[in-house]
Amino acid sequence: MAVKKFKPVTPGQRQKVAGTFEEITKSTPEKSLLRPIKRTGGRNKQGKMTMRYMGGGHKKRYRVIDFKRNKEGMPAKVKSIEYDPNRTARIALVVYEDGEKRYIIAPNGLKVGQTINSGKGVSPEIGNSLYLSDIPLGTIVHNIELQPGKGGAMARSAGSYAQLTSREKKYAILKLPSGESRMVLVTCRATIGSTSNSDHGLERSGKAGRSRWQGRRPRVRGVVMNPVDHPMGGGEGRASGGHPRSRNGIPAKGFKTRAKKKTSNKYIVEKRKK
Repeated sequence: MAVKKFKPVTPGQRQKVAGTFEEITKSTPEKSLLRPIKRTGGRNKQGKMTMRYMGGGHKKRYRVIDFKRNKEGMPAKVKSIEYDPNRTARIALVVYEDGEKRYIIAPNGLKVGQTINSGKGVSPEIGNSLYLSDIPLGTIVHNIELQPGKGGAMARSAGSYAQLTSREKKYAILKLPSGESRMVLVTCRATIGSTSNSDHGLERSGKAGRSRWQGRRPRVRGVVMNPVDHPMGGGEGRASGGHPRSRNGIPAKGFKTRAKKKTSNKYIVEKRKK
């Protein structure tokens, strides 16, 4: 995928950098795989705001994605590559030999008409889902399970991937984009290749209105608030606000917030780069 820069015909287009959508082959989603989405606008059941800066946005419908890839031994043909408003990556509509249709996260390089498969004894080609015990070392993977049979949880957003570096007894060691190396059971599945839409990070909305279309309301700096609203608020004139911290008083720079007794600590071989 590529990005395009716009001529500054309007102020909003001066800074705008958007995707070209050249890989998308179909504009209407598969009706049988759509579900309604209820929006909260950041309010709880009593109508009180519990999450700030949420609300509005264009109406969306959820696309049911097959993260489990548990239809083993049955090939599926890629029918189309589509846009999904609920995620940054593209999705692919696949049709199995028995006629069942499913959406999967589209990996980079997946083409319409290509055949994909999953399970034991499947070749490690782009789009195929294999157990970590069967994937060759050094392979780039995405949509990685953390618990066998639960469905992919890691490396699902645009352009993300992990690399299978080694295997030790019942664990595979994966190097993540953050620099962290983590142990995952070899009975977990992963899909070959990196996730599509890798240029997503280069995009720039160009104007505040596009954030509103996506359901994001304006975010206010703590420094301009009153002391009752934020630890950095108050003061005469333009006060700097002291040490940067969150609304709850947690320092923002250099303060470690990860729990010391977090369950997944024992699976982390190497911590992420600072």
